[in-house]
Amino acid sequence: MSRKIIFYETHFIEFYQRQDQKVKGKIQYVLELIKQVECVPEKFLKHLTGTGGLYEIRIEYQSNIYRIFCCFDEGQLVILFNRFQKKTQEIPKKEINKATKLMRRYFESKK
Repeated sequence: MSRKIIFYETHFIEFYQRQDQKVKGKIQYVLELIKQVECVPEKFLKHLTGTGGLYEIRIEYQSNIYRIFCCFDEGQLVILFNRFQKKTQEIPKKEINKATKLMRRYFESKK
């Protein structure tokens, strides 16, 4: 089992480059897990109901919680969209709306 990860536009890369080495290491660990493990635990990858196929990659490091939105394409590809640092229990609607728009734009660009 091996998934390919695609970074759509530069949203994720810009976020990743601003992180310190320990956070980058944690992100890399979770991305490798998603690439290699067929059934990824919800602690790391969770489907967001009512979003049309949006998932969130969940990364916790020390007291910080990071979320990276993604979706699957053709069963194998994980496309990484916008990301944010979570400060409350709820995911901000603004972030979900942004990710949904990016997901639509990605699939439209493939046509």
